[in-house]
Amino acid sequence: MLQPKKTKFRKQQKGKMKGNSERGHQIAFGSFAIKAMEECWMTGRQIEAARQAVTRYMKREGQIWIRVFPDKPVTKKPAEVRMGKGKGAPEYFVARISPGRIIFEADGVPLAIAKEALRLAAQKLPILTKFVVRRDYVEE
Repeated sequence: MLQPKKTKFRKQQKGKMKGNSERGHQIAFGSFAIKAMEECWMTGRQIEAARQAVTRYMKREGQIWIRVFPDKPVTKKPAEVRMGKGKGAPEYFVARISPGRIIFEADGVPLAIAKEALRLAAQKLPILTKFVVRRDYVEE
């Protein structure tokens, strides 16, 4: 599961998610990608499930890049605990995803295989996504 090795602070405030992605919104490494169409907190487990779906469908051919990393800790209080007594302990980590953010990129496989692999990955994610192809891509 993806999570930071070490963090400067154990707990973080929730923060606001507004506006479109200002960085990471263009294909940088591969020829195909899935792009987020809504904002969300994506957990390390969701990212890992999507990664496994892509890898299995592509039969470990080609290459994939994960363009998001869960670095925000989310805290949770135990079940049936009264209100107050401070913030709960960190439970898991999330990646903040804004609309337009590239989540996965793939290359080294034909268009049809990449499209299906990334479709399977998108089904594992909690948001609407869009399949995008690099502008200068030419199929052999």
